Amino acid sequence: TQLHSALQDHGIAHESVDMTSCNAIRQKIEESVQTDGTFVVWIESPSNPLCQVTDIQSVCDSVQEMRAENETHRILTVVDSTWAPPCITQPLNLGADAVLHSGTKYLGGHSDVLLGAVSCSPLTENGQWLAERLGAVQTSVGAVASPLECWLTLRGLRTLHLRVERQCQTAIKLAKYLNGHKDIVKCHYPGLESHPQHAVAMRQMVGPGNDSMYGGMLSFEVENESWAMAVAGAVRVIRRATSLGGTETLIEHRASIEPPERRTSPSGLLRMSVGLEDANDLQHDLEMALEVASQVMISNK
Repeated sequence: TQLHSALQDHGIAHESVDMTSCNAIRQKIEESVQTDGTFVVWIESPSNPLCQVTDIQSVCDSVQEMRAENETHRILTVVDSTWAPPCITQPLNLGADAVLHSGTKYLGGHSDVLLGAVSCSPLTENGQWLAERLGAVQTSVGAVASPLECWLTLRGLRTLHLRVERQCQTAIKLAKYLNGHKDIVKCHYPGLESHPQHAVAMRQMVGPGNDSMYGGMLSFEVENESWAMAVAGAVRVIRRATSLGGTETLIEHRASIEPPERRTSPSGLLRMSVGLEDANDLQHDLEMALEVASQVMISNK
């Protein structure tokens, strides 16, 4: 929603499309290129908060085909891979022109950095074109991170693969627990076989040793907003906060922080960023919170 506001403020037209469907993306591009201009296919994978996974390579291949058919238009592919840091997914190797990361999240990893990073592909014409222009903006406007932020992020990168590996291991354990719980309507996590893009995630989200790593982010739905608030209020080890990618496990009710006019999250959905705590402690915390919430809802009927 913040991206929508920023684009609108700068007079940039934008439309939403189902990013899990290459056919829908292609159709939207075909409609858009009827007008002049530069076009960006903006991919967020996994998506926030439903953990939908876009087949990045298929989308990039499809866009490349359309470039050949529409040589008068520049069509770029940009991937926000904040939820799948480099030790899990490398969008530039999958054909993307640029990849974005919020360094505040997994790259920094300690919830003490304000930094964003964009890396342009040296392998694509559009990536090289974009790199030149971003470099010019940095030189003329000074849009660069401070030395301290860069140092803190570099510090975090040294342990990135270790942290993410632990977070992925814990996340799949919690997702399987939640997926089988009687009070959970639905659990969203790419590592679950029931996830609609599980097959895509298996080949795209790959860690060291070619083992699948599905990320440290998951979300789950309970019956309604009151139930979700009761769960979030009953946890003790897990902290109630908005950020993600740090050492602490965080939980938040997404719908309550979204603008009313652009609310997209289900009312009963809770998003969780898995940290580095003991997996059994986190599962026990969720078990107790779900039991407390169930008793609260029963007593209020």
